[in-house]
Amino acid sequence: MDFKEVIIITLILLIIGINIVYVSINTLRTILVIKGQRLFASVISVFEVGVYLFGLTIVLKNLDKPVNIIAYCIGYGAGVYIGSLIEQYLALGYVEFQIIVDSVEQDLPRLLREKGYGVTSWNGEGKDGLRLVLRVLAKRSNEKKLMKYLNEIAPSAFVISYEPKNFIGGFWTKNIRKF
Repeated sequence: MDFKEVIIITLILLIIGINIVYVSINTLRTILVIKGQRLFASVISVFEVGVYLFGLTIVLKNLDKPVNIIAYCIGYGAGVYIGSLIEQYLALGYVEFQIIVDSVEQDLPRLLREKGYGVTSWNGEGKDGLRLVLRVLAKRSNEKKLMKYLNEIAPSAFVISYEPKNFIGGFWTKNIRKF
C-alpha cells in the first residue's frame, strides 16, 4: 500500500469517525431537549456544531471522491445507532409502571415499598373480576431491575411502562435501595 492509499483510507475513516461523533451527540442532544434538559442540550450543541463543521469541511473539500460521501452516510447511520445506545446506557429520566394483578389480596404494594418505591394502589374491575392496580414511579436506570423483580414476585402481572415528562409533588425516595 503506497502513501496515497494510506491517505485515502485515513480520510475515509476520519469522515466516518467524525460523523459518528457528531450524530451521536446530535441524537443525545435531541433526547435531552425532549426530556426538558434544555441547558445541558444547549451546552453540548456547541461541541456538536464544531464537530459537524469540521467533518463537513473535509467532505466538501473532497467532493471529487464519491467514496467520501458514502463514508459520510455510513458515519451518519452508525452515529444514530451509537447515540441511541449511549442514551439507553445513561437512562436519563423516569419511568412509570402501571401494574395489574389478579388478586386484590396480593402483598405487592408492601413488597415494592420495602424496596423504596412509592406505590399508589387501588382496586379495579376486569373482565374476570376484581384486580389490584398499582402505579410505581422509578428512575429509568432501575427499569430492568424493577421489571425483573416484578416478574419474580408477580409473574402473571400485566405491566405497562412509559416515560412521564413532568411530575410534581407526591412521595419520592431519594435513594431507592439497590436490590
